Amino acid sequence: MSHVEVYGIRHHGPGSARALRGALEEFKPDAVLIEGPPEADPIVGLAGDGGMVPPVALLAYSPAPAPGTGDGDRKAAFWPFAEFSPEWQAIRYGLAAGVPVRFCDLPAANQLVPATAEDEDADEDEGRAAEPAAEGIRLDPLGWLAKAAGYDDAERWWDDVVEHRGGGPSPFPAIAEAMAELRAQLAERPEDAGPAAHRRREEQREAHMRRTLRRTLKEGHERVAVVCGAWHVPAVRAKVPAAHDDRTLRGLPKAKVAMTWVPWTHGRLAGHSGYGAGVRSPGWYHHLFAAPDRPIERWLTAAARVLREEDLHVSSAHVIEAVRLAEALAALRGRPLAGLEEVTEATRAVLCEGADLPVELIQRRMVVGERLGAVPERTPMVPLQRDLQAQQRRLRLKPSALDREHDLDLRKPTDLERSRLLHRLRLLDVDWGVPADAGRSKGTFRETWTLAWRPEFDVELIEASAWGTTVRGATTARAEALAEHATALADLTSVAERCLLADLGDALPTVMRALADRAAVDTDVAHLMAALPALVRALRYGDVRGTSTGPLRTVVDGLVVRVCVGFPPAITGLDDDAAREFLAHVDAVHGALSLLADEGHLERWRRTLEGLLARPDALHGLIEGRLTRLLLDAGRLPDVPDRMARAVSAGAAPDRAAAWVEGFLSGGALLLLHDDELLRLVDAWIAGLPAGSFTDVLPLLRRTFGAYPSAERRSIGERLRRRAEPGTGRPPPAAEDIDETRAAPAAGAVLQILGWRSP
Repeated sequence: MSHVEVYGIRHHGPGSARALRGALEEFKPDAVLIEGPPEADPIVGLAGDGGMVPPVALLAYSPAPAPGTGDGDRKAAFWPFAEFSPEWQAIRYGLAAGVPVRFCDLPAANQLVPATAEDEDADEDEGRAAEPAAEGIRLDPLGWLAKAAGYDDAERWWDDVVEHRGGGPSPFPAIAEAMAELRAQLAERPEDAGPAAHRRREEQREAHMRRTLRRTLKEGHERVAVVCGAWHVPAVRAKVPAAHDDRTLRGLPKAKVAMTWVPWTHGRLAGHSGYGAGVRSPGWYHHLFAAPDRPIERWLTAAARVLREEDLHVSSAHVIEAVRLAEALAALRGRPLAGLEEVTEATRAVLCEGADLPVELIQRRMVVGERLGAVPERTPMVPLQRDLQAQQRRLRLKPSALDREHDLDLRKPTDLERSRLLHRLRLLDVDWGVPADAGRSKGTFRETWTLAWRPEFDVELIEASAWGTTVRGATTARAEALAEHATALADLTSVAERCLLADLGDALPTVMRALADRAAVDTDVAHLMAALPALVRALRYGDVRGTSTGPLRTVVDGLVVRVCVGFPPAITGLDDDAAREFLAHVDAVHGALSLLADEGHLERWRRTLEGLLARPDALHGLIEGRLTRLLLDAGRLPDVPDRMARAVSAGAAPDRAAAWVEGFLSGGALLLLHDDELLRLVDAWIAGLPAGSFTDVLPLLRRTFGAYPSAERRSIGERLRRRAEPGTGRPPPAAEDIDETRAAPAAGAVLQILGWRSP
């Protein structure tokens, strides 16, 4: 007689995992079926490899199409496993025992098919009808059981009943009985059954589980263990005719999929990451599974170690008192073991002495416990992934789930290669590294990157494999495609800059041809000004990195001339919004030409600005003030006080005067700190504004002075205070407000105290 045991588990539960391992060792099955995609059967043996270190995940994905064929229907799905996942323990048991391990869920080929419009419409209609109802039994069975047990938190109830249990009889018969009762109630309450598409998909999944079980028994296996979500246990045990399941599964649409293992992280197991079967505290659960004896003492000892590493004083006495408090809280609340809430409260009260910041540190380091798994070398991968792994080893850049900062010196060959690799990956939309200041360093020999590996990068690499089999080849093809399809000149200049950063010499000719063609026909001065800074940065990067930039220099020279010719007519007659937009372009172009350090281009630009200031009536006040400041900084305007006096004179409109001052002072506060005449003019203008005009210009003044650091604002205030009486450090006395007769006794007493006059 065949014997089948169905174990209902909760995904990623340490108590479930420990109980399941014990049940399997007692049952000794000759075949193990696990909820998961059957396409993974050929690679399940990799789980026994020494190089497979959880957390890991099965990844099902649609193979990448050729570039240009469209990828709108491509999808991917993950099935994660941690050390404390019951399914992972079942896999490891089966492989160690030498018995077949198979997955019995609906194939990924069926699950990755996009939902039909009919399903979405039906779900939307049912959702509107069920809005007043509570969460359905099917969607939240643990919540219903917790409510029946008097708990308002399903996670807390499950922890007390299953995850925190220290031993005793197997929990699986009770779990199966509870789920059978819930499903019986569901049959009487169709309003709690959930959306129609969800119900159909669940019926298909359970039909496939039963079909896989029948086939396994038909092959001659006599002791079969089935490991699945607790909700599915009654359905797997049900005596449903095979013909019924065949009808349920007949004609299901399929998608072409491939399957592999990928590293995963504890952060992606957490519920806040959006993972439907996620848990609140992966690090805590991992600890409960790895330290079944004295888990509270071990956890708080580890917490004390984390705090000591940050130079916070925590003694052994602190740990002992924290353990006592956690256990006392658990006893008061009727819990079999102190849970994460009790341990956290004890940590805050005793180890952290009420401070929240150290608790947040423990939350990041331990409760989530971020860690990155690993897969063995023989895991199926696309060539692009293998090429990246080879470069990571060669350049000694080990992926990590934690943010790690890397300072690169581009004069060192290894650091230069690291920089190029990271820039190439960003061109493929694999943001493993994020440069400081968005990569806008001013052509220096140093770069700072923050590196953190995310599981979804494997999917992005698989998608990017459509462009090539190596990182360099794929990036070259992607850059050429971006240049071909760019719709704006600024987009092309960005591609050119990124090609130089990534040292893509093969792509540069195509990109530069497209850039030169677009620049030659683009007549919008704003577009030309927006494009110039990126090209200048690219030139400087080329100088730093030793990359040839001859064709790029030709484009830059042409753009500078066209900007200087087209700027004067484009800058006149602007409204407030357009003036503010052009102000950003003016600053960017001026900074770019200063970085380029070409005296010919700088002189042409300055003469253009001087010509505009010769007819200021056509300029917006914001622009006129800014151009005045730029030429003052360049030493080209000796009459700036006179210009400011005219701009803020009584005859000038208050809003124009305020705009002029904003433009002039937007370059920083140092000018007011070192030029008394300009400070006096600004002070006198503000003091002389009528009440109504002052209210109108106040937002502009706040925006201008609010951009200065607080220390500079304070220094300006001190200078204004001292300016009232030059040569002294105190304000002058207001003689007309002093009553000398009444002040004489007080003044005499002070002089006596100081010893300057006898009693």
